Amino acid sequence: MIEYNHKGMTVASLHDERTGSFQYVVVDETTKTAAIIDPVLDFDPRAGATATDNADLILDYVRANGLNVEWVLDTHPHADHFSAAPYLAEETGGKTAIGARVVEVQKLWQDIYCLPDLPVDGSQWDHLFNDGEQFTIGSLDARVMLSPGHTLASITYVVGDAAFVHDTLMVPDSGTSRADFPGGDAHALWRSIRAILDLSPETATYVGHDYGKDGREVIGRSTVAEQRRDNIHVRDGIDEAEFVETREKRDASLPLPDLMLAALQVNIRGGRLPDADACGTAFLKVPLNRFGPVK
Repeated sequence: MIEYNHKGMTVASLHDERTGSFQYVVVDETTKTAAIIDPVLDFDPRAGATATDNADLILDYVRANGLNVEWVLDTHPHADHFSAAPYLAEETGGKTAIGARVVEVQKLWQDIYCLPDLPVDGSQWDHLFNDGEQFTIGSLDARVMLSPGHTLASITYVVGDAAFVHDTLMVPDSGTSRADFPGGDAHALWRSIRAILDLSPETATYVGHDYGKDGREVIGRSTVAEQRRDNIHVRDGIDEAEFVETREKRDASLPLPDLMLAALQVNIRGGRLPDADACGTAFLKVPLNRFGPVK
């Protein structure tokens, strides 16, 4: 864990090298109350096996610091890793939550996976956040910004002088995340990013992924001011038309994420694995020929 200090708040960051994902623990130092954001459930696609290595590292941190976990939060249904939210909620007693538009993502992928019995009302989570909704983490004030574009349901959590933007922005030398998944939209992504960049310049943006571009050290944090000055896709001076052209050209060259077709059928269930079949084993589906040829 790497810790970052804010006024009255600590943000602990854990990077999963296999998926390039950042996971966060937000700690109210006054009450020792915490929220976990975007935790990863380990998955080995070669063996079809799940594990809780990442989640257990988070639990170790929680227990070592005597934290009371109030929330286990996801920013959106992830396409590149399984969510460990149900496991951590069970272990800590925290409430699970995600953005309210997750129901639209559930309906979209219910059709793709042919899952007629899947509830598509968001009932897999304890709470669904609406755009602008306010909540607390101990004594810390937090609010939700709807940030669609990467997915229909993406949201940003703003806690004090920190914004957890996940796949909406990346660190400045890596730009932004793709917008070509079902329900994604580059124009919507632009509008979401501009709303984030309208936050105070000193606001720290905590991203969801980094892959150590060109061999540099992995980083997950930069300020709004740094994003506006340096982000290769959305820095000041770049307009919407230029961004959309760049984003759509880049997206057209990208293959699907390695775990996408496995991860989304788990994450639209709130991070729960499919029920076991009659033989006692759970199975993941792969929709054949739904997404075109390999790039």
